[in-house]
Amino acid sequence: MSRIEFEDLGDGKFALHGELTFATASRALELSRELFADHASIELDLADIKEGDSAGLGLLLEWVNWAKNFVREIRYVNIPDDIIAIAQISEVDTMLTRGERWTGVI
Repeated sequence: MSRIEFEDLGDGKFALHGELTFATASRALELSRELFADHASIELDLADIKEGDSAGLGLLLEWVNWAKNFVREIRYVNIPDDIIAIAQISEVDTMLTRGERWTGVI
Protein backbone atom coordinates (compact mmCIF):
# COMPACT_ATOMS: atom_id res chain seq x y z
CA MET A 1 0.00 0.00 0.00
CA SER A 2 1.29 3.45 -0.92
CA ARG A 3 1.82 5.85 1.94
CA ILE A 4 3.39 9.20 2.72
CA GLU A 5 4.10 10.54 6.19
CA PHE A 6 5.67 13.73 7.48
CA GLU A 7 7.84 13.68 10.57
CA ASP A 8 8.10 17.11 12.21
CA LEU A 9 11.72 17.56 13.29
CA GLY A 10 11.13 21.09 14.61
CA ASP A 11 12.08 24.54 13.36
CA GLY A 12 10.49 24.01 9.93
CA LYS A 13 12.39 20.77 9.27
CA PHE A 14 10.49 17.71 8.16
CA ALA A 15 11.41 14.19 7.12
CA LEU A 16 9.20 12.45 4.59
CA HIS A 17 8.66 8.71 4.78
CA GLY A 18 7.10 6.45 2.16
CA GLU A 19 6.49 7.17 -1.51
CA LEU A 20 6.13 10.35 -3.57
CA THR A 21 4.00 9.00 -6.39
CA PHE A 22 0.68 9.49 -8.16
CA ALA A 23 -0.92 7.54 -5.31
CA THR A 24 0.41 9.85 -2.57
CA ALA A 25 1.09 13.30 -4.06
CA SER A 26 -2.39 14.74 -3.39
CA ARG A 27 -2.33 13.54 0.20
CA ALA A 28 1.16 14.98 0.73
CA LEU A 29 0.06 18.34 -0.65
CA GLU A 30 -2.98 18.33 1.61
CA LEU A 31 -0.92 17.50 4.70
CA SER A 32 1.74 20.07 3.87
CA ARG A 33 -0.67 23.00 3.84
CA GLU A 34 -1.14 22.91 7.59
CA LEU A 35 2.39 21.74 8.43
CA PHE A 36 4.14 24.47 6.43
CA ALA A 37 1.79 27.34 7.27
CA ASP A 38 3.70 28.75 10.24
CA HIS A 39 7.23 28.46 8.83
CA ALA A 40 9.18 31.02 6.80
CA SER A 41 11.91 28.48 6.09
CA ILE A 42 11.23 24.81 5.41
CA GLU A 43 13.63 21.94 4.92
CA LEU A 44 12.42 18.57 3.66
CA ASP A 45 14.60 15.50 4.07
CA LEU A 46 13.61 12.96 1.43
CA ALA A 47 16.13 10.25 2.42
CA ASP A 48 13.37 7.81 3.41
CA ILE A 49 11.37 8.16 0.20
CA LYS A 50 11.35 4.64 -1.24
CA GLU A 51 9.79 5.47 -4.61
CA GLY A 52 9.22 8.62 -6.63
CA ASP A 53 7.67 9.35 -10.00
CA SER A 54 6.69 12.37 -12.09
CA ALA A 55 3.86 13.19 -9.68
CA GLY A 56 6.41 13.31 -6.87
CA LEU A 57 8.54 15.67 -8.94
CA GLY A 58 5.45 17.75 -9.68
CA LEU A 59 4.76 18.02 -5.96
CA LEU A 60 8.30 19.21 -5.21
CA LEU A 61 7.93 21.85 -7.94
CA GLU A 62 4.51 22.84 -6.57
CA TRP A 63 6.10 23.43 -3.16
CA VAL A 64 8.77 25.61 -4.80
CA ASN A 65 6.00 27.62 -6.47
CA TRP A 66 4.15 27.90 -3.14
CA ALA A 67 7.35 29.14 -1.47
CA LYS A 68 7.78 31.79 -4.15
CA ASN A 69 4.18 32.97 -3.93
CA PHE A 70 4.18 33.16 -0.13
CA VAL A 71 7.73 34.53 0.20
CA ARG A 72 9.01 31.44 1.96
CA GLU A 73 12.15 29.40 1.60
CA ILE A 74 12.07 25.68 0.88
CA ARG A 75 15.06 23.38 0.66
CA TYR A 76 15.22 19.71 -0.28
CA VAL A 77 17.89 17.36 0.99
CA ASN A 78 18.47 13.79 -0.13
CA ILE A 79 16.24 13.96 -3.20
CA PRO A 80 15.76 10.39 -4.47
CA ASP A 81 17.68 9.43 -7.60
CA ASP A 82 14.51 8.48 -9.50
CA ILE A 83 13.03 11.96 -9.00
CA ILE A 84 16.33 13.62 -9.93
CA ALA A 85 16.47 11.52 -13.11
CA ILE A 86 12.95 12.57 -14.13
CA ALA A 87 13.80 16.21 -13.38
CA GLN A 88 16.95 16.01 -15.51
CA ILE A 89 15.16 14.37 -18.43
CA SER A 90 12.46 17.04 -18.16
CA GLU A 91 15.10 19.77 -17.87
CA VAL A 92 13.62 21.12 -14.63
CA ASP A 93 16.31 19.90 -12.22
CA THR A 94 17.57 23.43 -11.53
CA MET A 95 14.07 24.44 -10.45
CA LEU A 96 14.34 22.15 -7.43
CA THR A 97 16.74 24.59 -5.76
CA ARG A 98 14.94 27.81 -6.69
CA GLY A 99 12.95 27.84 -3.44
CA GLU A 100 16.15 28.27 -1.45
CA ARG A 101 16.58 31.94 -2.33
CA TRP A 102 13.24 33.67 -1.78
CA THR A 103 13.25 34.42 1.93
CA GLY A 104 12.93 38.15 2.39
CA VAL A 105 12.41 38.88 -1.30
CA ILE A 106 9.40 40.99 -2.20
